[in-house]
Amino acid sequence: MIQFLKGAYETCGPTPQGRWLLILDVNGVGYEIQIAKRWGADLQTQKPSSLQVFVQLQIREENPRLYGFSSQAERELFGQLVAVTGVGAQLALALLDTLGLEGLIQAVITGNLNQLCKTPGVGKKSAERLALELKDKLSQWRAVLNLAPGAEGVSLPPNLLEEVELTLVALGYSEMEINGALSYLAQQGDYQNSADPETWIRGAVVWLSRS
Repeated sequence: MIQFLKGAYETCGPTPQGRWLLILDVNGVGYEIQIAKRWGADLQTQKPSSLQVFVQLQIREENPRLYGFSSQAERELFGQLVAVTGVGAQLALALLDTLGLEGLIQAVITGNLNQLCKTPGVGKKSAERLALELKDKLSQWRAVLNLAPGAEGVSLPPNLLEEVELTLVALGYSEMEINGALSYLAQQGDYQNSADPETWIRGAVVWLSRS
């Protein structure tokens, strides 16, 4: 099938339904490609003269539609997402748009349901299904994309984990830094049985200061 299209940028903008469509002129043929809002807004501002778009064709109820991405990795991840039960093309695109490539992979691998649920349309059950079905498949992506180690071993209750993460974010640490710190602490005996958020926060700050 079609891997990518390369051509002249024509227009890009939202439809009344809120979908972002890119029109790409490839040798005189105008292709209509749906893309993520974030990328669409960038293209609308930049208006590049030429563009290469990685695409995937989806057919629903005999209605073909092209979905476009700025990288091969995003295209491949989109394909993984739509293979999950209950995840359609629109929701897959929304996940990529909300969390970005690295953030989405990290959230799935670490089972960070709170992060996944930030995407409109993703509830707790959908987030659990994404983590369950894609965790093993996406684990290899972490090494390929040089992501920080995930927090698979962290077994804090969701509300406690959320408190720790929010505090560390407020202190200026990135999601990948936080996941790496919590993954390390989860393997230490002093923390495995601790339900005190301050203990986890102090430990994470100490570890991040040394790393």
